[in-house]
Amino acid sequence: MSRPGEEPLAIDGGTPVRTAAFPSVGNAAGRTLGAEEIEAVTRVVASGRLNSTVGDETRQLEREFADYYGLPHAVASSSGTAALHLAVAAVDPEPGDEVITTSITDAGTVLPILMQNAVPVFADVDPRTGNLDVESVRSRITSCTRAIIAVHLFGAPAPVVELRALADEHGLILVEDCAQAYLTRCSDGRLAGTVGQIGCFSLQQSKHITAGDGGLCISGDDDLARRMRLFADKGWPRDTDERTHLFLSTNYRMTELQAAVARAQLPKLAGVVADRRAGAQRLSTALSGLAGLATPPDEGGVSYWQYPLVVDPGQAGGTCHDYGKALAAEGIPANGGYLTRPVYRTPVLTERRTYGRSGFPLHSPPARVEPTYDVGLCPQAELLIGERLLVVSWNERYTDADVDDIARAVRKVHRAFTAG
Repeated sequence: MSRPGEEPLAIDGGTPVRTAAFPSVGNAAGRTLGAEEIEAVTRVVASGRLNSTVGDETRQLEREFADYYGLPHAVASSSGTAALHLAVAAVDPEPGDEVITTSITDAGTVLPILMQNAVPVFADVDPRTGNLDVESVRSRITSCTRAIIAVHLFGAPAPVVELRALADEHGLILVEDCAQAYLTRCSDGRLAGTVGQIGCFSLQQSKHITAGDGGLCISGDDDLARRMRLFADKGWPRDTDERTHLFLSTNYRMTELQAAVARAQLPKLAGVVADRRAGAQRLSTALSGLAGLATPPDEGGVSYWQYPLVVDPGQAGGTCHDYGKALAAEGIPANGGYLTRPVYRTPVLTERRTYGRSGFPLHSPPARVEPTYDVGLCPQAELLIGERLLVVSWNERYTDADVDDIARAVRKVHRAFTAG
C-alpha cells in the first residue's frame, strides 16, 4: 500500500507511529479524579449516610447541576440509561405509543422506550454528523407519536432547535440525550439539554465527568420533574410524608457516594471540555485538506466525547473499517463504524426479545402498526456504519504530542491508501 521508498504501514509489517499508551477513560491517566474525589468519598463514609433518602449529597448535586444549567430542576438517578428511562416515564406513553429516535446511538437511548411499553421508531441521520435528520423525523410522525429523543452524538449538537419547533407543532415532548454532550452549544447558543423539555446526562466511566455510573435529568417543567423524581423512587412521595406508591415505577436512586464524587467532578467540567476542544482543533487543523477525510463540522459548540471523521472511500482509498484497522496497528485508538450495526438491527428489536416470548409491545396490538426494523430503514446511518464513520477515542489529557501522533498516523495511512 505504500509508495516505493516510504515506510510501510504497521499493518503491513512496518514500525507503528505510536507504541506508548494514550491517556484513556479506562484508567487514572485519562480521568480528572484526585484529592477532591477522595475527600468526598471519605466525607460520605464518615457520615454513615450512604443512601440518598437519609443523606444530603444527592440533593446538593441536584441543586448544583440545575444551577449550572440555569434550570429549576435536576433529578439524579443511578445511570444514564436510568435518566432516559425517567424521561420516557415522564412522557407517560400508553402501550403502543411511538417515540422517534436516532438510528446511531447506544442501546440506552432505546431500551427505556420498550421498558415503558412504547414502540421505538427510527429516523435517519445527517451524513456529516450522524445526528438526527429533521426531515426524516418529520416523515416518521404519526397520530401515535408521543415524543422525540434526540442524541447529541460524540458531543456535536443535534438540530434540537428545529426539532423543538417540530415537536411543538405536533404537541410532542422533545427529550435530549446529552450523555456525550456536556456543555455542547446548540445552533442558537443554548446549552444542549436546555432546548427540549428534558435533558438527560450520564456519569458513566467514559463520560466527560464520571462517578463510575449515575445519571441526571434537567427540566424547566415542574410536572415533568416531579414525575421523574417519583419514578426514580418507586412512586413514593416522600415530601408528603406518606408511605404510598402513586404509580408503577422502580428504584433508580443515586447513592450518596456517586453524588459526592459527581459534585467534586462538576467544577472540573468546563476545563475538561476546553481541553478536549483545544486538542480537537489542533487535530482538525493538522488533517485539513486530506482528500476523502472530512473533519467534524464545528462552529465552537462541540464538546468532543469522541473525534469522528467521515471517510469517502472513493477518494480516501479505503473504508472507515480499513482506516480503523490500519490506525489501530499504528497504535492509535480508533475504530471504524462506531457501532456494529444500526441500533434497530439488534436482536432485542429484530427478534422481538422483550417480555418473555410475547414480543410486547412490538406487535399489533398494542402497536397500532407493527414495526419493521429491516435493512434499508435508515440508509444514511447504514452507510456511515458500514463505510464512512471513523471514530478516534478522545481525552482531555491528550498532550500536543499525543494529538500530533494521531495526526501523523492518519496522514501516514492516508498516503498509503491513496498512493497511485
